[in-house]
Amino acid sequence: MELMRKNLMVSLMRKTLRMHQHLIAPSRDFLEGAIKDYNEMFHTNYSTDSDKFQNYYKDVSLRMKNKELDLLIVVNMFLTGFDATTLNTLWVDKNLKMHGLIQAFSRTNRILNSIKTFGNIVCFRNLQKRVDTAISLFGDKNAGGIVLMKGFKDYYYGYEGIDGKQMPGYADMMEELKEKFPLSEPQIVGEQNQKDFISLFGAILRMRNLLSSFDEFVGKELITEYDLRDYLSRYQDLHDEWKRKREQGESTDIIDDIVFEVELIKQIEINIDYILMLVKKYHDTHCEDNEMLITITKAIDASPELRSKKELIENFIAGINDVEDVMKEWHDYVAEKREEELVQIIKEEKLKEPETRKFLENAFRDGEIKTAGTDIDKLMPPVSRFGGRNRAVKKQGVIDKLKLFFEKFFGVGGSFTTEKPKFFNYADAMTQQSVLMVAEDSATHGTKKDAE
Repeated sequence: MELMRKNLMVSLMRKTLRMHQHLIAPSRDFLEGAIKDYNEMFHTNYSTDSDKFQNYYKDVSLRMKNKELDLLIVVNMFLTGFDATTLNTLWVDKNLKMHGLIQAFSRTNRILNSIKTFGNIVCFRNLQKRVDTAISLFGDKNAGGIVLMKGFKDYYYGYEGIDGKQMPGYADMMEELKEKFPLSEPQIVGEQNQKDFISLFGAILRMRNLLSSFDEFVGKELITEYDLRDYLSRYQDLHDEWKRKREQGESTDIIDDIVFEVELIKQIEINIDYILMLVKKYHDTHCEDNEMLITITKAIDASPELRSKKELIENFIAGINDVEDVMKEWHDYVAEKREEELVQIIKEEKLKEPETRKFLENAFRDGEIKTAGTDIDKLMPPVSRFGGRNRAVKKQGVIDKLKLFFEKFFGVGGSFTTEKPKFFNYADAMTQQSVLMVAEDSATHGTKKDAE
C-alpha cells in the first residue's frame, strides 16, 4: 500500500508537469497521457475512446469510494454528480459559482458517520462573495453561519447562534463536566444525573471531534489522557447498562432520549498493543505495581473493542509471574484459549468442524462475522426429520456464540487457520504463512509461464 501511494505521488508529479504544458499539447493528448499513467499503475487498459473512457470514469469513481486513491485532480468531472462519503477535503483553485459551487462543495460534505460529520474545503482563491451569493440563492440568506464552519475560538470559547442564543464552547463544557461529575465521586447516581452526564459528555466528544481539525487544539484539551479514559470508562459503563435495560424491556423515562456516541469513543484508540505494553511494565515490576493494574483496567474499560476481551486479558495477567517473554507468551496463550473455546462450541452445537473452521478463518480475514446467505447453514448439523421447527432457534444460538467468540479473539494477535494446531507458536505460524505465500506465488507464476 505504501509503495502504491509513492507511485501515486510520482504519477501526480508527472501529471502536474503535463498540466503546465497543456497550452502546447492538445487536451486529448494530455488526457491520453494521464490515462496511460493510470493504466500502468492499476494494470488497466482504458483510453479516450467513448466506451473505454466511460469505463475509465466508472473505475476511477469506484477506486475513490474504496479509498484506493488518496488524491484526485479534476477540472470539471467529479465536481458534480459524484458521491463518495469517505472524501473529506476539497482543494479549490477554480472560480466556482452558483450551483456549480454548491455541488462541488457538497462532494466532500457527505456525512459518513458520527466521526466524519462535515468536510474540509481549502480555497486558493477568494470565493467568499460567491459562496454567500450561492447560499442566499439556493438556501437561506442568513444560513452562512450554519453552512460554513466557524473559527477555532468560537468552538473553544463559545459563540452566539443565528437565533441569538449563546452556544457553549469546549472550555465551558469541560468546566461543567469537572464541576458536576468529578472523578473523585465513585459513580454517577440517579437516572437524571446519568442522563445529564451522557448528554454533556456526548457533546464534548462531538466538540473534540470538530476541534481536532484545528491545529490550535493541540495542547489545549483541558484534560489528561488518564482522566479522559476514566470518563470514557464511565460513559461505557452507562452505555452497557442502558443497552441491557433496553434488551430486557425495562421501562424508564429516559431510555428513548439517550444517544451514545459509540463511533466517537472508538475514534479514541486504545488497542491491544497499548494494553500489552502496560502489561509488560507491570511484569517488569515483578507484578507488584497495583497502580499499573488499575491503569490497565481503566484502559480496557474505556475501549468498546477491548471490553469483550477483558476476561481474556485479566486471566493472562494473573499468570505472568514466571513468564520471560510477555509478548510471545500472550500469543501462545491466545492461541490456546481460542482453540479450547472453538472446540467447545463445535462440540456443544454439534457443528461440522472443517466448515466451521473455514467460516471463522474467513471471518478473521474479513474482520466480521457474516450471517447473511447460506454460510451459517453449512456449519449446522443435519436437520432432524422431526426437529425442523427449532432450526431457526438453533441457528440463532450458533450465530450468537460465534459472534461472542469473534469479538473475544479478533485483533488480539496470532493467526487463525483451518487446521487444528497441536502446538501453536506464533513465530512459527508467521514463518509458515510466509512460506505458503511464496509457494502460492511461485505456483501462480509457474501457471502463467505454462500458459505462455
